[in-house]
Amino acid sequence: MKNLLILIVSTALFLHFYPQPEVTKFYNDQKNRLLDSFAQFSDTKLRLNADKILIDLKPKLAQFSSEEVKYLEAITSSRNNVKTFFKAYCKNKKSSVIFHSTNQIEVCKTISQYESML
Repeated sequence: MKNLLILIVSTALFLHFYPQPEVTKFYNDQKNRLLDSFAQFSDTKLRLNADKILIDLKPKLAQFSSEEVKYLEAITSSRNNVKTFFKAYCKNKKSSVIFHSTNQIEVCKTISQYESML
């Protein structure tokens, strides 16, 4: 038992002072997998329905082109797509190639109303 404890401590000290990229990557991958599984397990289902954004934007879809509407439907097909779009284009203020700037502002404004539910 004493030898096992010495082995664990010596390994921890070695990895602390001489970090190994492969071990660090493995650790981060396992940690992310564990966090994802805990998130799925503890999900309260009180989340945003992705099509709610499309429903809220229905009255304003007349000013969108057909390509923009198809892209908006693709974005609102899942909550992960909405979250990815919001992080990439709304939070980072990056302009989308497909959306016109005023339409992107409308989409971002609508998504931001439900940001806490993403």
